[in-house]
Amino acid sequence: MSTDILSATGTAALDARPLRAPRADGTPEGVKKAAQDFEAVFLAQMLGHMFEGIETDGIFGGGHGEQMFRSMMVDEYGKQMARRGGIGLADHIEREMLKMQEVRQ
Repeated sequence: MSTDILSATGTAALDARPLRAPRADGTPEGVKKAAQDFEAVFLAQMLGHMFEGIETDGIFGGGHGEQMFRSMMVDEYGKQMARRGGIGLADHIEREMLKMQEVRQ
């Protein structure tokens, strides 16, 4: 098997993984966590596009390992950014979700 096939297969497998929808359990803490999880996924998607254009040098980076683990690193960046306040998206989503729950009740 050539390395081109392996790298294409590895990249396709990472890109094909399903995103899980954040779920709220109805409690204010659950709503807050779902909003934060949504912001983390949103930020990870934005960062993923940003990291696509970054070239790595052959001495200290690159290769199959970096291709495989870059998406996991970007996901963690998104989670950490959201935990530390993110871009403020989670606050707006949380307020709207709580409003929707009040209307249903």
